[in-house]
Amino acid sequence: MRLFYLLSALLLAMPVWGQQSLPGADAVFPNVDMQQVRLGRLLFYDPVLSGNRVVACATCHNPAFGTSDGVSLGLGDGGLGLGPDRRVDPENLPERRVARNAPALFNLGAGEFTRLFHDGRLEADPESASGIRTPMGAEMEQGFDSILAAQAMFPVLAADEMAGHYSENDVSKAVSRGLITGPDGAWDIIARRVGSIAEYRQRFDDVIGAGQPVRFTDIANAIAAFAAYEWRADNSPFDRYLRGEEDLAVPQLRGMGLFYGKAGCAACHSGQFQSDQKYHSIAMPQIGPGVAARFEDHHRDVGRMRVTGRGEDAYRFRTPSLRNLGATAPYGHDGAYATLEAVVRHHLDPITSLRDYDISQAILPELPGAVDDWVLVRPIEVEAIAKSNELAPVSLSDSEINDLLAFLASLDDPIGRKGRLGVPDIVPSGLKVPRKVGGSTSN
Repeated sequence: MRLFYLLSALLLAMPVWGQQSLPGADAVFPNVDMQQVRLGRLLFYDPVLSGNRVVACATCHNPAFGTSDGVSLGLGDGGLGLGPDRRVDPENLPERRVARNAPALFNLGAGEFTRLFHDGRLEADPESASGIRTPMGAEMEQGFDSILAAQAMFPVLAADEMAGHYSENDVSKAVSRGLITGPDGAWDIIARRVGSIAEYRQRFDDVIGAGQPVRFTDIANAIAAFAAYEWRADNSPFDRYLRGEEDLAVPQLRGMGLFYGKAGCAACHSGQFQSDQKYHSIAMPQIGPGVAARFEDHHRDVGRMRVTGRGEDAYRFRTPSLRNLGATAPYGHDGAYATLEAVVRHHLDPITSLRDYDISQAILPELPGAVDDWVLVRPIEVEAIAKSNELAPVSLSDSEINDLLAFLASLDDPIGRKGRLGVPDIVPSGLKVPRKVGGSTSN
């Protein structure tokens, strides 16, 4: 039976099949301590880590929205609710949207994920004493078990995400004074909050040793252990196909032929989890506040260039993994496209798609005063993005696009998408857990 399916796919996909070889299903994941995983689960869903105690990791990375948040650009501190239902808190109005789309968390514990964030500002570095490299500096690289743990340092320090407006709480006051590590720094404040809660203190005793002081890095390491365990997603139909355990449907096999052949997807989306871990410009439309210092009067996002300072890296972003794609919309570093078909079609002719882009395709929670089309209405900005594009146009018929979408659906792992331990009903701080209940959400 498998030979029949394979021959059918070969005949239907020729002459483009075979330009890129299929990957192996051999991802390496870390061993985990389940006590640390269960501790990390509670911390991940607990708003106690945020400056104002209202935003948890799970607010923007929720399993109800594919470990993202279901919107193009989210609202962190100052928002109420979850996903597309999230709205501003009139008593604590956000200063701006989060500048980039919340990335999904699937398989980030796997060894091949050596770079994190859309611009790769956090990277594994075997030659560094800490094993990681980040613009945050060497002092902030010590004590993390992995780059997955180290990524936790960023959201808790960001005013728009978890820290809160400058100087409105003890964490944001510390951040505004440049106090991050050390006594009375932002990390120390968060760690003391957590360590003062009896249940957390007991659970940390079981993980790091009785009486050992709880450090922010201990919190981050527990959250990373949880994420690596909870959202491991390597048992999709495609993974089972690679292992010789089952066949894919004929449309999926045709789509696989296109993905690794004529469509050229695997040139960047390589490996078992479909990412070469490199940076590319595909002329993605820029919406929202962009990434800029507070004194900079623009809304552009130059991506990798902001990390390296090299002009050739302008508008390049890290190739995302394609796992559980159906659950992780919107798509792009800024969530410019609300549907999978729309972003696939963008890849086929990026420059035309950029120039024709309509911001109504995005999902943007209402935010008074937000300027979301600053780049789009400036031809010089749009043409700068177009000039950086690396993708040549590809012609696919509607039926071929449907086959490609069918293949992408074969990358879905329902267990990994849902998570293994699930959302807790309560957390030790007693604060509200960000969760979706029936058709409604709470935060």
